[in-house]
Formats: sequence, C-alpha cells, structure tokens
Amino acid sequence: MSQSIKVLSRAAIAAGALCALSAHAQEADRFTLRLGAMQAEAESQFKGTADFAGNTYRYTSDRVDLGDDTVPRVEGVFRFSERNRLLFNYFSYDKDKRHTLGEDIGLGDTTIPAGSFAKTKIQFDLASLVYDYAVVETPTVSFGLQIGAEWARLKGRVYASAGDDVFDSRESEDGYAPVVGARFSANTEDRKWGFTVQGQYLDADWGDFNDYSGDITRANALVEYRFTPHFGLYAGYDWFKLDVNRHYGDGSVGLDQRFKGPTAGITLAF
Repeated sequence: MSQSIKVLSRAAIAAGALCALSAHAQEADRFTLRLGAMQAEAESQFKGTADFAGNTYRYTSDRVDLGDDTVPRVEGVFRFSERNRLLFNYFSYDKDKRHTLGEDIGLGDTTIPAGSFAKTKIQFDLASLVYDYAVVETPTVSFGLQIGAEWARLKGRVYASAGDDVFDSRESEDGYAPVVGARFSANTEDRKWGFTVQGQYLDADWGDFNDYSGDITRANALVEYRFTPHFGLYAGYDWFKLDVNRHYGDGSVGLDQRFKGPTAGITLAF
C-alpha cells in the first residue's frame, strides 16, 4: 500500500511539474523583436496656395506614382508588466524616379518644355516609441491605448533640365511630436498563431516641425506563426499617410505623401 502511495505521489509531482512547465511556455513574451521588410508603393500629390491682390489661389497636382521598392522595417515590444508595454518601430523609404515631361512646366523663372526630363527623389524616415496600456488583457485577447513620441524626416529633391536651362530644388525637414494610437491583439491558447492590428495619429502642430502643419496617420496589421516559443514568421500590411503644409508669408506649399504595401519578416521572442 505504501509503495502505491509513493508511486501516486511521484506521479502527482511529475504532473504538477509538467503543468507548471506548460503554463510557463504559454506565458506572454517579455520582449518581442520583428525584423522584416515592406514592399512599399509610394505616391505623391503636391498642392499650394498663394495670396495675391486680395485673392487666394489654390493648386493641386495629379498624383505621381513613384513606383514600389523594398524597404527595411523594424518593430519591437517590451512587456514590463501584465498590462504595460513599450512599443517601438522604424520605417525608411528612399526612392528616385525619372520622368519625361508631357507638357511645358514653369518652375520659377525657368520653363521646362515638353519632352525634357525631370528627376524626383524622396526620402522618408519614421520612428516612434509609445507606451501601451492594455485596457483589456486576457490570455488570448488584448486591447491597448497608446501615447508616445514620433520622429519624422522628409527629404525631397526635384531636378529638371532642358538645354542650358536647369532647375534644381532641395528641401529637408525633420521633427518630433506626441502620437496617440490603439492596438488590438489576439492569439490562440498555445500562442502558435497571433494577430495584431494598430493605428496611430500625429498632428504636426503638437510638436517641433517649425513652419509645417498637417498630420501623419498610420495603420497596420499582421498575422504571425510561431515555430517555437522564441522564433516565428509574420506577414501583414502597412499604410502611411503624410499630409503636410509649409507656410510662407503669402502662401503655402503642401505634400500629400502615401506609402502602402505588404510586409513580411521574422519574429524573435524572449
């Protein structure tokens, strides 16, 4: 009888240890890092206003398709308590494109005739660090509200040539501002499959963007599969909209810049 009790006791201890190990394996990650890329499709639209003789004149260009390019994308999550997280991400786009002009274009005192070429180059960097508080937190579902800071840099260049006439203009601006957002995450009980969607918004008037006004809007979603508790693959979709205006004494010049495309990469978790 005593031998049977010993066997049952050992079995109970082993079962408890296995349950503890299983519970530990299913705990939420403390730190998650996603390294990947985005097949970013970009398009630009220029706009402007000018005050002259008591009247306001407005101009909006057609959308210019800059094509698509594969660009780096990095994001991470540090979960320092059950409901509290820090999220960071970085995105960079650098693209130039050559255009053949279908009609005459006036650039200041220079007129570039149809048939000439123009070259545009744009570089956009965006990085953010936000605090995320989970209003809802269960083993399989989480909903969080976010507040933090976002840094953005935009560089642009337009170069056009026709014979001896050349137009070359460059512009660069960077700044930071508070950002607000929301996140929804869901996963299976074994955490092999996960889904996350989030959106963020920044108003340039909130931060240090000098003579610029406007906003930056971002939304993304991803699906992830874990081969092990520490390694997985993800795929998703990212969308950005940069709508800014620079103000001068008698008018403004604006840019509506959009990026969108699929994302994919690896997940490392600890």
